[in-house]
Amino acid sequence: MLDTIIKQPEFDVLIVGGGATGLGAAVDAASRGYRTLLLESIDFAKGTSSRSTKLVHGGVRYLAQGNLSLVFEALRERGLLQKNAPHLCAVLPLVVPSYHWYDQPFYGAGLLLYSILAGRLGFGFSRLISRKEMLRLTPTINGNGLNGGVVYFDGQFDDARLSVSLLRTAVDHGACTMNYARVTKLRHENGRVTGAEFIDGESGTVHHVSAKVVINATGVFVDELRRADDPSVKPIVAPSQGVHIVLGREFLPGDHAIMIPKTDDGRVLFAVPWHDRVVVGTTDTPVSAADTEPRALAGEVEFLLSHASRYLNKPVTAADVRSIFAGLRPLVKVGDGANTKSLSRDHTILISKSGLVTVTGGKWTTYRHMAADVVNRAAATGGLPLQPSATKHLPLHGATTAQQQDPWRVYGSDAGAVQMLCAERPEWNRPMHAQLPYLLGETIWAVRYEMARTIEDVLARRTRALLLDARASIEVAPLIGAVMAEELGWSDAARTAQIDAYVTLARGYML
Repeated sequence: MLDTIIKQPEFDVLIVGGGATGLGAAVDAASRGYRTLLLESIDFAKGTSSRSTKLVHGGVRYLAQGNLSLVFEALRERGLLQKNAPHLCAVLPLVVPSYHWYDQPFYGAGLLLYSILAGRLGFGFSRLISRKEMLRLTPTINGNGLNGGVVYFDGQFDDARLSVSLLRTAVDHGACTMNYARVTKLRHENGRVTGAEFIDGESGTVHHVSAKVVINATGVFVDELRRADDPSVKPIVAPSQGVHIVLGREFLPGDHAIMIPKTDDGRVLFAVPWHDRVVVGTTDTPVSAADTEPRALAGEVEFLLSHASRYLNKPVTAADVRSIFAGLRPLVKVGDGANTKSLSRDHTILISKSGLVTVTGGKWTTYRHMAADVVNRAAATGGLPLQPSATKHLPLHGATTAQQQDPWRVYGSDAGAVQMLCAERPEWNRPMHAQLPYLLGETIWAVRYEMARTIEDVLARRTRALLLDARASIEVAPLIGAVMAEELGWSDAARTAQIDAYVTLARGYML
């Protein structure tokens, strides 16, 4: 991809940032016919976009806040995503337990409205259920004082795998994409942004590219690029940290997730079955600065363990946690931005005097709408020929239907090719690790076809080994390093450095 960029360093649209919004914008711009380049400083979806609650949802909390327009938009986008990427987005039934006499009518009415707002793109109508039905659907829920509950429907997805699908969709439509390409400065001519300088993280070489318009889609880091454009700007992002713990499937063996509408800190708490594990989260903690590798605070860990123990019928201890991960939400400041859980998840687009187009805020579910919105604004700013967005009904790479229990489902229509690659060599057709649901050959696929460049890329985002079992991922890191070294021609020193870096990172995902 770098060779292509060097040969033709002039683009219509340059997108800085390879998370959900940046990748979505690359798909949108490329599918309109614009010459598109996306540069990501580390790896695609390295930040917030691989650290979600794994739900594609309208936002029950925003319904409670009375933000019907945001809920309506998110529910519509949820339905479109399920149609455009059925291999990665599936319908998930959730239950809301009732421990007080007023819970069922109150939440029942709200969730019925939630179902109605989805319209033709809805996943099903909510319904009230008895205590007996509640215990049948979620046998491990705490039955003390349980009166019954409400069942409703939302979507579930694999966030990092959807990012890979967006990446490949953008490339399918002619976009150039590059990870480990850190933008070090913006280029200006006559007061206008006309491109950028970036460093190839592998070779250390500096390159320059020109573009008619530059989109800043760097998530929680948008203020850094805004300051590179204009040092006088005031920050607009109030980062909020969300933490999740991953437990074994025995804590929630059914196919229904649990949603607790209001925790002690006023947030919604979920326990979600995902890849034969259970994801429990999330917290909401304001942080003063963004970090590429945020870590859970002791108070957040205690909050999740205590709340999980409160609503499940057996205590959850630190020893039960397979992995713990933290992500930062790019919430747009309102006032002093102190109470992040009250901030809206609407997206914001700003255009600087020099023409830098910044997009931030929003959430995974509405990535497509955000992308279409920002490309519309960018096209107008850059004087590009106006073309309508084509992504509303655009199938993403790999789109195909498959059984939800199919372990190859996340590859969609590429599943057969992945299996054939794994079968080329006996060692590739063997499990990576007894505790992980992956074959070693998936590493080769990730390197050859999904732009994986590091052990972390493979174990954290091309597969989800780091989140499913951090300890097992550490144990398999030397084997992954050996396979990648052969494929990429790493020296022994480079391989050792890769393994050491991964082990250091993965230890932060263990309690």
